[in-house]
Amino acid sequence: MIRLNGQTLDFETYPNGETRVNGEQIGALALAEDGNRIAFKYETDADLIKLMFVKSYLDDHGLGQEAALDIYYMPYSRMDRAEGASAFTLRYASRMINAMNFARVTVVEPHSDVTLALLDRSGAVYPTLDLLDRVTAETGFDPAADYLFFPDAGAQKRYGQIEGFRQLVGHKERDFRTGRIQKLDVAGSVDRTGFKAIIIDDLCSYGGTFLLSAERLRELGASQIYLLVTHCENAIHQGKLPASGLIERVYTTDTILDGPSTDFIHIYPIGGMLP
Repeated sequence: MIRLNGQTLDFETYPNGETRVNGEQIGALALAEDGNRIAFKYETDADLIKLMFVKSYLDDHGLGQEAALDIYYMPYSRMDRAEGASAFTLRYASRMINAMNFARVTVVEPHSDVTLALLDRSGAVYPTLDLLDRVTAETGFDPAADYLFFPDAGAQKRYGQIEGFRQLVGHKERDFRTGRIQKLDVAGSVDRTGFKAIIIDDLCSYGGTFLLSAERLRELGASQIYLLVTHCENAIHQGKLPASGLIERVYTTDTILDGPSTDFIHIYPIGGMLP
């Protein structure tokens, strides 16, 4: 999905798969002066092509020089290094975006520092930290008695600087040939049972990591577990997490996930969180 100055652009697809771009719509929404802003919500690889078409159209009509790009979720963020047989595809996706020559790029909650290092003129926003206050209030979380849980060292690096909370950290062993987690241990100790826990991370697909995390937290005595994750893929509905009964509710944004909030998943709109 591509938005231009707050409005969603319409695209059509020809029978052979080619994309028809509505130049009249782009022209009507574009600002005559500098300052056009494009929002990029990745759904399929076709969105990268659509983004290129829109920026190229603006450039050809003298409207793209100072255009800014908001990336709701940076595609291929997991592939932020070459490992085994996996290609460093984040680098290649970043090259595509850099070639479009945006004046400024804002990434919502990048998976690692590699994203910002690869994207030209880029910066980041981290809504998870802002949303934590809302989630603690809604869940009745007590920072003096309850725990934040970071599933791995990456999550601890992103969010561990939060002050005033008790923290637990997971350490997982993954089989990089299959992508499956083989083992997850918890570092840290609790001083009582019946505590609440909020698992915090940036990205959820099927929810396997969070299912294991919740199992370990239950073993430690957690009575209520919540998940706060910025980017939640539609695949979560196909995983075991919703039916497990281990997590009370998932709090996320609409950077990837489509549809309204449900009893299990509460979705915060990302638009108002961008500078």
